[in-house]
Amino acid sequence: MTEHVIRYPDLTRPNAFTQEELGWVPWLEPKPESELTDEDYTALVERSRAASPYFRLLVRDPVVLGARTRADNDIFYNTDAGLARAERELSAATTSRTNGCLFCASVHSRFASLQAPSRRDDVQRLLDLGIDGDQDERWTAIIEAAAALTATPSAFGPAHVEALRAVGLDDQAVVDLIQSAAFFNWANRLMLSLGEPTPPTAA
Repeated sequence: MTEHVIRYPDLTRPNAFTQEELGWVPWLEPKPESELTDEDYTALVERSRAASPYFRLLVRDPVVLGARTRADNDIFYNTDAGLARAERELSAATTSRTNGCLFCASVHSRFASLQAPSRRDDVQRLLDLGIDGDQDERWTAIIEAAAALTATPSAFGPAHVEALRAVGLDDQAVVDLIQSAAFFNWANRLMLSLGEPTPPTAA
């Protein structure tokens, strides 16, 4: 592993939340794709992730990356019951918007819009105005719960659970929302500590 920090003095850094696909550059050297082992590919779960400098940096600890990816996939893709996929993405987008993680907010706002195409403007309002932007009662309850968990876990309490139940979330859906927000509070801090976003490819 190299001992220097990678700097990008000529990088034009994005300064606004967007649903466009941002890039990301690391401050530490990712593992070269040519050096990935079978254990690394198992940890990556999807071989296509080898193209990502973020995942090739995380794969320097393949056991942790494997656990991280399995948790990520189960929280967001196991939708046999509980919260709808779009609303899990809304929770992650709210968390990322509140934490100031432009890259993660771009990913999960885009996924929320893909899962609920009719609500793309509502998602963009979250990005533009934050948690104070007008939303319907259900999305307001989800956004306020995720934002409270992001501010500090003790800010979340019975009133949030009651508000979520009032708009139709059952216990499983409430747990899904909490797990989505909790996972991305950790993931935001990891990503914000290891590198920085770059402008959309088309920019």
